[in-house]
Amino acid sequence: MSNQPTYPLMPHATASWLVDNTALTFEQIAGFCGLHILEVQAMADDLAGAKYTGRDPVHSGELTQAEIERGQASPSYALRMQRAPISVSRTKGPRYTPVSKRQDKPDGIAWILRNHPEISDAQIGKLIGTTRNTIAAIRDRSHWNISNINPKDPVTLGLCSQRELDGLVAKAAKRAGIEEDQGARDLRLGTERDALIEELRAERDAQIKASSAAAQEAEAQAWLEARRAEGRSDS
Repeated sequence: MSNQPTYPLMPHATASWLVDNTALTFEQIAGFCGLHILEVQAMADDLAGAKYTGRDPVHSGELTQAEIERGQASPSYALRMQRAPISVSRTKGPRYTPVSKRQDKPDGIAWILRNHPEISDAQIGKLIGTTRNTIAAIRDRSHWNISNINPKDPVTLGLCSQRELDGLVAKAAKRAGIEEDQGARDLRLGTERDALIEELRAERDAQIKASSAAAQEAEAQAWLEARRAEGRSDS
């Protein structure tokens, strides 16, 4: 029997629904959905929720209304999955990264090497989905594209989640005997929250701009069609 926690089939959509329809705390929603609390807070700030269509976990059977009410009555209560979603197994192998994100891997690797040298090459390879040869080439600056590699946070690049990175950093720090004081932790979380909110705001602005352009194009097309129809009727 695996001790790995079970999360909703669509965690972001489920979190969006819980934010909009319940009085659960951000911590409760993040814990149930397996997300970072900053992601949930961004949804509540209306910076990310617009990207997701809410998914009702009560309708799917993953939660009951009684379980939600227990959580609302006690902020320290951890919601329990009522019916686990159908799991999708995958074969062993490197972490899959969408084609559109693969070109960003070197930037993410360089960021980890610069900011978290305590993380081993094996851990980086598993987190980012890359090889030790690539990591070594970036570290000793022999990578074929080293002049164009700019260290960037892998979370911002979409190569991993904040929860995964935080967990790996904590694990590597513990192994290396590094203790992070509370002040440094609070500062890091604040910086991460600002970066996440800024990223989500930029994505939202881009979506609004794209939607506006599409609406204008549709309006122009409708105007042309109307003028053509008028021309045909005059003839």
